Amino acid sequence: MYRFLLSWRWAAFALLVALLVPAMVELGFWQFHRHQDRVARNELIAQSLTAAPVPFDSVSQPGYAVPKDLTWRTMSATGQYDPGHEFVIRNRTEPGGSSIGYFVITPLTLADGNGSVLVNRGWVDSGGDATSYPAIPAPPAGQVTVTGRLRADETTQSSGIKVRGKLPDRQFQLINSGQQAELTGARVLGGYLELAASTPAQGDSPVLLSEPDHSSIGPHMAYAVQWWLFAALVPVGLVVLARREAHSPAADQPDPELLSA
Repeated sequence: MYRFLLSWRWAAFALLVALLVPAMVELGFWQFHRHQDRVARNELIAQSLTAAPVPFDSVSQPGYAVPKDLTWRTMSATGQYDPGHEFVIRNRTEPGGSSIGYFVITPLTLADGNGSVLVNRGWVDSGGDATSYPAIPAPPAGQVTVTGRLRADETTQSSGIKVRGKLPDRQFQLINSGQQAELTGARVLGGYLELAASTPAQGDSPVLLSEPDHSSIGPHMAYAVQWWLFAALVPVGLVVLARREAHSPAADQPDPELLSA
């Protein structure tokens, strides 16, 4: 009854199953590892956001490359804003929305004389004119203490943003401490601070950026289970097809493709 399994056609089916099942199992583990990486990332972000603030200049120095395990770490800095060297970052999205505007970056000259920190004070609307410098409320005057999230310098490689030609005055496409240090000659510490709070407060504008999403674990676990189910169903489907063909009237007829022929 099952002599047809010796045909070239069924040998090809068996070979296909032998190739598909391990591939699907491997794809399932790939998605599972992505799930594990996402969970670990979320846990690290949560720990970083809830940790007690540490002074920015106790971690960073000029040219410092912020490692992944310190990204989003809560930092603090005390000093005076330097609005004369303030600049904006083009084509950035409004927090929680879809409007395109600017990030406002204002250097903070540290009170201990250890240099300056780039502070992303938040988002402002472009006002429909991408060539003129936007209207930005002045930062608090005098000494200010800020807390926020440590971020790595943006580069073309890390952000995927291609730096184009000459831009309007004080407008840039990337937040990069090295670039600003070269342009201004100041001692700028590596990385930058994404503002969360300040004393005294800066007001409602620029709009502060939201914390990163660290609650979603994504669809990777569901995808892993799907691949493993597919891996289990493929051989089951092959068995069902074999049983159907075995009980079909054509199964009793001689098969010219038999390997033993």
